[in-house]
Amino acid sequence: MVIGADPAVSERKMFGGLAILLNGNMSVGIVGDELMVRVGPDAYADALAHPHAREMDFTGKPMRGYVYVDGDGCAEDDDLAAWVERGLGFAGSLPPKR
Repeated sequence: MVIGADPAVSERKMFGGLAILLNGNMSVGIVGDELMVRVGPDAYADALAHPHAREMDFTGKPMRGYVYVDGDGCAEDDDLAAWVERGLGFAGSLPPKR
């Protein structure tokens, strides 16, 4: 299991898919057949350098700090876990939302 049972973790429909929130902050989600990961602005360029990652352009404009990862980029458990850890790490660095 990549995300364990944690009372600070919740699910919400967002961006036309399902998002996982940590303390109310979006961390990762599924939109169509892609993984959506909130990496934050400082890690954005590094995340885009990974194979199978691309800009999240949900609104027609790139959303800096968010990337989509296609199915090949998270097909292996270790790859999926690494992306989820990135998203949870960034969301965990933010102040909790009420």
